[in-house]
Amino acid sequence: MAWSPEICVFGAGSIGCYVGGRLAAAGAAVRFIGRERVVAEVREHGLRLTDWRGADLNVPASDVHISTGHEALASADLVLVTVKSAATEEAGRALAAGLKPGASVISFQNGLHRADVLRGLLPGRAVLQGMVPFNVAAQGQGHFHAGTEGTLEVEQHAVLAPFLDAFTRAGLPLKQHADIVAVQWAKLLLNLNNAVNALSDLPLKEELSQRAWRRCLALAQSEALAVLKLAGVKPAKLTPLPPGWIPTLLGAPDAVFRSLAKKMLAIDPKARSSMWDDLHAGRKTEVDYLNGEVVRLAHQRGLSAPVNSRLVELIHEAESGKRRVWTGDALLADLKQAELEDGP
Repeated sequence: MAWSPEICVFGAGSIGCYVGGRLAAAGAAVRFIGRERVVAEVREHGLRLTDWRGADLNVPASDVHISTGHEALASADLVLVTVKSAATEEAGRALAAGLKPGASVISFQNGLHRADVLRGLLPGRAVLQGMVPFNVAAQGQGHFHAGTEGTLEVEQHAVLAPFLDAFTRAGLPLKQHADIVAVQWAKLLLNLNNAVNALSDLPLKEELSQRAWRRCLALAQSEALAVLKLAGVKPAKLTPLPPGWIPTLLGAPDAVFRSLAKKMLAIDPKARSSMWDDLHAGRKTEVDYLNGEVVRLAHQRGLSAPVNSRLVELIHEAESGKRRVWTGDALLADLKQAELEDGP
């Protein structure tokens, strides 16, 4: 009999359940590790995986191997780490204690340095940086919906060879990159919108259809691009436009933007950012690993990043219960004021 690799999803949240569920629906041997709430939900309802193009797949509860314990690590050939960024060290310690020899790891997490943290805890193992470019929302009762398009991105490595077919069969082919850092920064530039979307309290498509909200994102991206240029980092091109052109497009009048950015607006009308989801669920967000990364890089170079610093501050205020009702114009004025106050 042909060897069938076993894949473990460590972090059965929206991303973990969607990616792992698609793999399981295509016949891969997948085991999930998650929190009690999600484990109970999936054990009762199974998994339903849908996307904005109309895909609708089901994995019956009887076929989903999910647990709060770490036993699945002992037999896993590949582990997909999909926990929140703040839980990386906790996950790394569990992996160090439970992984079998020869098992490999992919970090499919937000932020730039999650794989580095895992490597520090897993010396001698193949730990690869990956990236999930699409948005996934939990709909309840084991239903996870991908509201935007994108291909799984991963650091190039020979250890991926035995697993490539499983991802392709699942409709989630792995796109390998020699320079994953450039890809990460390109994705982070797009993810700077997570904070804007969470503050807007609007679906992504509706938010991006309004110029004032887009101009807020353009300010955050322009600031990040300036910091990256001074740091000698050139982000990869993940969209039809080079990253440096996107802020200009975002600032265009609505009619011009709709005409030129049809692909950017090819989003499920109900899709929202994961940060919006976290705020509404009362969970700590990942803003420190998105906009906060821009702030940290700026500080490392003796610079400031007032727009992204302000967005981090506003999200932390919302986390603490001091959530404001914003209009696009009001947030834009607030961010411009932060720039002005930071001036020479």
